[in-house]
Amino acid sequence: QVQLVEFGGVLVQAGGSLRVSCAASGRTSITYAVSWFRQVPEKEREFVAAISRSGSVTSYADSVKGRFTISRDNAKNAVYLQMNSLTPEDAALYYCAAAPFVSRRQVDYHYWGQGTQVTVSS
Repeated sequence: QVQLVEFGGVLVQAGGSLRVSCAASGRTSITYAVSWFRQVPEKEREFVAAISRSGSVTSYADSVKGRFTISRDNAKNAVYLQMNSLTPEDAALYYCAAAPFVSRRQVDYHYWGQGTQVTVSS
């Protein structure tokens, strides 16, 4: 079992930057690929970014490419999402999730955190 906890979500102005973090605990001796997803009320949860076990491979949704950067520190069992040039459309509940391999499909992710709220004011 792996437990994931997200934190760092706050209110930020449009155009600003924010870094959210995902901390893993539990069976962290097995390294997982990790992704960030986000969800707003009444919409489906969507893929944002993914990073491979080693961190050598990353993948981004087109809507965030060039603005968001996913990274990880395996020594700290942490994954980060640096978000720049934020817009109100980026406001959402951001979840991190762990899977055996990099995927954009939610069904491939075995472990999920509870989410951290990012609010962007216009």
